Amino acid sequence: MERGCANALAVAQFLEKHAKVAKVHYPGLKSHPDHALAKRQMKGFGSMLAFDLKGGLPAARRFCDRVQLFLLAASLGGPESLVVLPIYSSHYNMSAEELARVSVTPGTVRVSVGLEDTEDLIADLKQALS
Repeated sequence: MERGCANALAVAQFLEKHAKVAKVHYPGLKSHPDHALAKRQMKGFGSMLAFDLKGGLPAARRFCDRVQLFLLAASLGGPESLVVLPIYSSHYNMSAEELARVSVTPGTVRVSVGLEDTEDLIADLKQALS
């Protein structure tokens, strides 16, 4: 868990600075609206995060097609890093209004960060976003 949490924080920090990323949803970031609460309640911030890509669904699909180390799969709790588009999986049957209420856009990518080397994860994200 410690490795997954550390990797997720590094990934979130990388994504937050990337020009093609509109927003990162991860309580370990100081920019998250519930960061102070999460810091009081948690030892680590978990290995799950989401981010919204500028360019919406076409950009999110292109990103998911380009990742090489991250697997395109809907799963939780494994040691490998995964990406998935919520609008095609967990949020498939939601209306546009419902999606807006839960802060999911067509460009939202959900990430389960695994135990791989942090530098390898960030290198894969970087090339997939290029």
